[in-house]
Amino acid sequence: MADSPSSWAGPNFHPRCTTPLTIALTCENAAAEVVVSGGIYLRWHGSARGGPGRGLGDEGDGVRAVREPGGEGGRERAVERTAGPSAPATAPGDPEAARRRAERRAERITAGATELEQRLADLLRAGLAGAEQTGGGPWEETAARMVDAQAPGLASRVRELAAIPSSGPGWPVRLLEECALLHLLDRGWLHRERLPDSLAATVRSRVGLSTSADGPPVRDHWLVLAQYDTADARLTTRRVWLYGAETDRTVLLLSYGAAGRSPELALPVGLALEAEVSAYPDAGRRRVALGRRFAPPEPTRARPRGVTTSRAAVRYGEALRDDPWLDSVPVVLDRVVPVPDGDGWQLADADGDTALPLARTTGGQPGLWRLVALSGGAPVTVFGECGHRGFAPLTAWPAGPGTAVPLC
Repeated sequence: MADSPSSWAGPNFHPRCTTPLTIALTCENAAAEVVVSGGIYLRWHGSARGGPGRGLGDEGDGVRAVREPGGEGGRERAVERTAGPSAPATAPGDPEAARRRAERRAERITAGATELEQRLADLLRAGLAGAEQTGGGPWEETAARMVDAQAPGLASRVRELAAIPSSGPGWPVRLLEECALLHLLDRGWLHRERLPDSLAATVRSRVGLSTSADGPPVRDHWLVLAQYDTADARLTTRRVWLYGAETDRTVLLLSYGAAGRSPELALPVGLALEAEVSAYPDAGRRRVALGRRFAPPEPTRARPRGVTTSRAAVRYGEALRDDPWLDSVPVVLDRVVPVPDGDGWQLADADGDTALPLARTTGGQPGLWRLVALSGGAPVTVFGECGHRGFAPLTAWPAGPGTAVPLC
């Protein structure tokens, strides 16, 4: 059986990376260390290489929580009540008033992050076993306080902590991992002025501050790699992955609709469009806003270039250095074969001895059996999201001529 990158991690490794912990959690200006040796504690230290951070954008007081599941972050973020997901963070107006609103909100988030740090310290001081006995009530109360502090990203992560003790065997390890990442986000916000601009922008986004697409327009022929929706009681989120044929770049479009309604933007898999996109200001600059279109979408047989499974794991590790809270990265795997692996499945390199495990959420879904049938034991090209939970396949192409086959 091929070696799976998921088996490389050990107790001295970052919970979402095959890079040693002290490397993976180093953000140039700050690092978090998790030590497990007769006890558990979190320690922060700063670097002497502190640089000026970029100030907050003009953020208004009226925000609502929006969840962005899956690959790019998978967390809640703030979106203005009166603006669409690609709209500027605030309407044009008095710059001084906007600055004062941004300062007030920053103060509230700082107070919430400070309170959350105390909550995490109390948890570790009392021991992780107590989390199973107390249930999710205290965490829900803490999440509500983060919402009051206008930090929906922190609130989302706190709610996820509440569900971990009931998630099955190994939950203390998972709880410690998520506490460490939440602690890192707290400290990143509290010391954001010492972070590089791109990392400071990522911290603001993860905390829940909305931003606008400020990158220069990039024109390309964009291939639609995947499109899928996720929904909760409040919102339907549509994720569309695009691949630029000339820039060799994979980007993400997000659009939203009211609960029970599909978002307006629809780009079926297998189409290509010539258009401009502008990036949002985060570390990876992978999320974009769709700008001017120069022609209607049309079918194409073009395919993106793929990589090996080992290179896919390296890409995720490299991305974690810029964004330690990243759940997954978009990857195209070339010449892989789906094969059983105990109770699950993995994608094995046809020309090597490595493999990537499929995410457990993939098992039993129609897309998995569609992928197995398309392969028939032969190598295929697969696009999906590669992260700490495994590889989630979204689209596949046969070994020979043929169109893209959606798997989600």
